[in-house]
Amino acid sequence: MRLGFIGLGNMATAMIGGILGKGLCTKDEITGSSKTAQTAQRIFEKYGIGTGTDNIKTASGADVIILAVKPVFFPEVIDEIRDIVVRENKLVISIAAGKTIKWIEEQFKAPIRLVRCMPNTPAMVGEACTCVCFKDDAAQQDKETAMAVMGSFGKASVLPERLMDAFIGVAGSSPAYVFMFIEAMADGAVAAGMPRKQAYEFAAQSVLGSAKLMLETKMHPGELKDMVCSPAGTTIEAVKTLEEKGFRAAVIDAVTACVDKAKGV
Repeated sequence: MRLGFIGLGNMATAMIGGILGKGLCTKDEITGSSKTAQTAQRIFEKYGIGTGTDNIKTASGADVIILAVKPVFFPEVIDEIRDIVVRENKLVISIAAGKTIKWIEEQFKAPIRLVRCMPNTPAMVGEACTCVCFKDDAAQQDKETAMAVMGSFGKASVLPERLMDAFIGVAGSSPAYVFMFIEAMADGAVAAGMPRKQAYEFAAQSVLGSAKLMLETKMHPGELKDMVCSPAGTTIEAVKTLEEKGFRAAVIDAVTACVDKAKGV
């Protein structure tokens, strides 16, 4: 399987690292193109894959084309590679926010083999949460290919495209909420006298461990929360304060606002 990345930004390079790390492809089976020669050279030096600035060349040499450019550049990139994709019936995987399967196909001006995906930034450390949306007529082989690629740098799950906006709210954008939570917890520890570096490490490790505990035990988050809250203890006092400050309502409102923005409401 030959993969061609059009766009070599943070998400694309995270994906390349995961794909190579899992042995899904060799470095000789991956190529990529970027807007600048400097970026192409940097990625070549890091991963040893073939790189350049020619999108047509990247598309021509690939069995699977991964569109990893910013959504604003989609029309011009698709215009470049349209004839190759349609003529040679290549599989296209899009990771662009806000660009639906219908919209992308309209840009190609023909039905194509297309998968829409949305990984989040933890892909950079092999812990992505990725939503995968298939066309109704997607071939089984294309489904398997897309899931193998997206599963190489984290967890990939299939969702109907109508739930993509909800996914963005709960997973696509949520690393930003989590980082704010970690920063706020660390600020509280600093206010109590702890050095900031340690405060960040303790807060981040606690978030990591808590998430892993829930995923591995399959326990309800409320049940896990109750396990920490001893009667008349410190944790229940903190939980009480969070409830008084509207913590849960603020998070729900944030996710809702994110979803509404994704929908264009």
